[in-house]
Amino acid sequence: MSLRNIRVVVSYDGTNFCGWQEQTKGRSVQTVIQDALAAHHRHPVPICGAGRTDAGVHATGQCANFVTDIDSIPGDRFATVLNSILPSDVRVIESAEVPAEFHARYDARMRMYKYFINVGRSAPPCGRLYAHRVSIAPNIDRLNREAACLIGEHDFATFASAADGNGSTMRTVYSASFAVRRAMIVFSIAADGFLWKMVRSIVGSLLANGPNRVPLRDALEMRDRSASGTTAPAHGLFLHKVCYDVEHEFSRSAFSSRHA
Repeated sequence: MSLRNIRVVVSYDGTNFCGWQEQTKGRSVQTVIQDALAAHHRHPVPICGAGRTDAGVHATGQCANFVTDIDSIPGDRFATVLNSILPSDVRVIESAEVPAEFHARYDARMRMYKYFINVGRSAPPCGRLYAHRVSIAPNIDRLNREAACLIGEHDFATFASAADGNGSTMRTVYSASFAVRRAMIVFSIAADGFLWKMVRSIVGSLLANGPNRVPLRDALEMRDRSASGTTAPAHGLFLHKVCYDVEHEFSRSAFSSRHA
């Protein structure tokens, strides 16, 4: 019996999850997928994700991988198999067999997040779980001028949760910008990695108002958590995409078929 490494792209509604990572208490995305894998394999099958999204955070392009001992299912059919078992708030969008050495977390070269902001006196009922509402429209030009300072390699200690511990707070941001999409403001940011609550802390700092607000560049240079604004709510944040170095030398065509 041979072992095969399978990469999957996962989309989920984070509303009713305690996050991606398996927890001793609470419903996690990782646990739900592992339960589906175990039901089909008849033994535990661990899965590793590219990013550990927090409670309430959504994903349209989370990547993960697992090792299977089932020979009879082609790599691109695991999406259909798993979706027949998974609950409706989790879907495997794509699946493919990849080289044995591929690791969804450690091989990731770039992760992109999007944060959605709705402007209005009240949140639209259909979108209230997927966008943060602000009552006054922010100045997009000002937001983009400030966000530009994030690009490059910096110490993001100001925007790191204390729970990150003593690990390095250096990260490289490749892009960071705001755009208006219909009635929504969307913040897109791509980096080699993110600290816990880093994106939400940046968004909260950029949206902050009042005389005590610290300009983003100054806050970044201070490397002091107290200089950041209030952390923006989790429900506006989506893990949009995870990119790999030359797609780890496996063909993009392997991911051409999509599964509902």
